Amino acid sequence: MITNQSVIKNRIRAMTTFSRRLLLLTSVLLCVGVLTACQRPAAAPEPVRAVKLVTVGSGLSQERLEFSGEVRARVESALGFRVPGKLLSRPAEIGQRVRAGQLLAQLDPQDYQASAQAAHAQLLAAQSNRDAVEADFRRYQGLFEQGFISRAELERREAAWKAAQAQWQQASAQQTVQVNQSAYTRLLADGAGVVTSIDAQPGQVLAAGQPVLRLALDGARDVVFAVAEDKLALFRAGQSVAVQLWGSQRVLKAQVRDVAGSADPVTRTFLIKAALPADTPDLVLGSTVTVRQASTTQSASQMRLPGTALRWEAGKTSVWVLDAATMTVRSQAVEVDTADGNDAVVRSGLQAGDEVVVSGVHVLTPGQKVTRYVAR
Repeated sequence: MITNQSVIKNRIRAMTTFSRRLLLLTSVLLCVGVLTACQRPAAAPEPVRAVKLVTVGSGLSQERLEFSGEVRARVESALGFRVPGKLLSRPAEIGQRVRAGQLLAQLDPQDYQASAQAAHAQLLAAQSNRDAVEADFRRYQGLFEQGFISRAELERREAAWKAAQAQWQQASAQQTVQVNQSAYTRLLADGAGVVTSIDAQPGQVLAAGQPVLRLALDGARDVVFAVAEDKLALFRAGQSVAVQLWGSQRVLKAQVRDVAGSADPVTRTFLIKAALPADTPDLVLGSTVTVRQASTTQSASQMRLPGTALRWEAGKTSVWVLDAATMTVRSQAVEVDTADGNDAVVRSGLQAGDEVVVSGVHVLTPGQKVTRYVAR
C-alpha cells in the first residue's frame, strides 16, 4: 500500500514538472511571435522604370496660330425708316434673298398722305394768289407808263408780287417735303442681298432711324475674326492669311484689309477683317472658317517639348531631366513661353542636349532609377 502511494506521488511530480516546462515553452513561443509581428517588414526595392526621353535643342520656333472666324458681307447695313410711325407690315423675312428696290417694310402712311394733301392745297392757294398779284402788278405797270400812278405805288405793287412769289416757292418746297415723307413710309432694298436679321415686328411703333432689319448686300465677302492683344502685332493690312472652310479641305487665300484700332469693351479682343478672293461667291454668309497664320519667333534660346513632359510642382512648371551618369531623374523648373499645338515652347530652365522624360511624369520621384524605353 505504501509502495503504491509513493508511485502515485512520483507520477504527480513528474506531470507537474512537465506541465510547467510546457507552459514555459508556450510563453516563450508566444513572446517570440509577438516580437516577430511587431517588426517592420523589409521594404521592397524601388522599381526601375523605363521612360521615354527626348533630347531638347535650340533654334527658331515656328508657331502656327489658328483663329475661328465667320464669313460676312463686305457691306452689311442696318435699314430703318427715315420717319417715325407704326409698322404696318414687313414682307421681308430672315434669310430671304431680295432684289434692288423690293419692298421690305411698310409704315402706316395715313398721316403722311394727309399732310401731303394739305401741302398740295396750300401750294394751289399760293399759286392762285401769286397769279392774281402778278396780274395786278402788270396792270399797274401799264398805268405807270401812261403817267396815271406814281412810282411809289408801282413799287408797292411790285413788292406784293415778290412776296406772293416767295410764298408760292415756300408752299412748293413744303409739298415736296411732305410727298417725300409719305414715300419714306416704304422701306426699299438699296441693292440685291440677303436679310440677315429682323429687329422689328408689325404693330411696333418705331422712331426715325430705328433698325428694322439688317441686309447683307451681294458682292465682296470678308472673314472676320478676333485676336488677343499679344497676337495683334502679327497682323497688318495687306498681309495674307490661310482660310479653311469648316468641314472641308478647301483652303483660300485672304488678305487682311482692316485691323481694329481699339479692343472690344467686353471681350478685350481686336477685330480683324480679311478680304476673300472675288471668285468665291458660293460661300454662305455666317459660315464658320479657320484662319491660320504662321509666326516665326526669332529667339535661339527657345526649346520645344511635348505637353506630356510638363507637370505642376510647388507652384511652378517642372520637367524630369535624366542624369545619364547615374541613370536617375531630377526635377527641373522651366518657364513656358507659349503653346504650339500639342507642344510647349520653353523659354528658360533647360540646356541644349538635356534629356527630358516625356511620358509617365506623374509616377516618378526625385533620384529614382530609370532606364531608356526601347520600342519593340
